Amino acid sequence: MLSSFLSRCWLILVLSCLLAGFGPVAQARMVARPVSWDFEHTRFDSVIVYDDAVTTKRPGLLMVPAWFGVNDNAIHKAEQIAGQSYVILLTDMYGAGIRPRNTAQARAAVGPLLVDRALMRRRVNFALQQFRAQVDTAPLDPSRLAAIGFCFGGAAVLDLARSGAAIAAAVSFHGNLSTDNPALAKQIHAHVLAMNGADDEATAPDFGSFMQEMRQSPAPWQFLVIGHAVHCFTETEATATTGQCRYDPQATAQSYALMDQWLATSFEKGDR
Repeated sequence: MLSSFLSRCWLILVLSCLLAGFGPVAQARMVARPVSWDFEHTRFDSVIVYDDAVTTKRPGLLMVPAWFGVNDNAIHKAEQIAGQSYVILLTDMYGAGIRPRNTAQARAAVGPLLVDRALMRRRVNFALQQFRAQVDTAPLDPSRLAAIGFCFGGAAVLDLARSGAAIAAAVSFHGNLSTDNPALAKQIHAHVLAMNGADDEATAPDFGSFMQEMRQSPAPWQFLVIGHAVHCFTETEATATTGQCRYDPQATAQSYALMDQWLATSFEKGDR
């Protein structure tokens, strides 16, 4: 008797809520859709990521992952960053047939691009063109575009900025700061934010030269050194407790919050 009575009460409550206009809440569903293109005789397989629970147009982030490239970890990171705030193009910089599975393969994959920076700039600029072309198939606001990159990806998005690309901002996390031509900084229009660990032995030798280079930029820039952090501090799969590649949740949270603030300010400066 009691269970039957409670069931009827629950049914009445549900019907009352529906009649009052409290329908089911839309559930977030992250889209991770393949996007491919051909450039200079090479096929590239990237992934566009966004939450389709809302249809509002939102800023776009061209994201270049760390040197292991487009893989499940990188897609998960893109989903976490995108949320309901951004549309992200997780960008393949190597070509469809190159998916590193270990450090040696990753080093071999990035080598040609770090040696030939002009090639890297051409590839990342073409990826930006392909991103803009997604405006009819994703909730993308093409007037608010930026780029973010991690480790090797940091070098790629900084080179995108150095090429004079029409983006609002470029944000580098524990990125390679080197350049083949410091004078390219004079072409930068994007607001550049670079964040590196104070104890990152891979990038620390370039701190001084990077700041000297960026002094030539006509656009706003900031270089943040995060105390006690080493390389890979946003890479959740870097589970080692010692060494130079370690995930740091505190540094990650801090750097992501700074990224959001930097992007919001950069997008307010006007359409790109």
